[in-house]
Amino acid sequence: MKKNIHPKYGPATVTCSCGNVFETNSTGKDMHVNTCSACHPYYTGQQTFIDTEGRIDSFKRRYGDRAKSAKK
Repeated sequence: MKKNIHPKYGPATVTCSCGNVFETNSTGKDMHVNTCSACHPYYTGQQTFIDTEGRIDSFKRRYGDRAKSAKK
């Protein structure tokens, strides 16, 4: 490996818009992010599935039983 061409890798502080702050390692010193594991709906269990346009029903009407037979 060539010497003196790689950035310095060390401790970094990550700050989320929700106020959560945590330490990690990175080539940057300070990072600001919009979402983190403390506020993202996937990790907090608040994620819900909303089918606002009826896409699932539309798919079932259009393809019917053909979707089931394709799985076999």
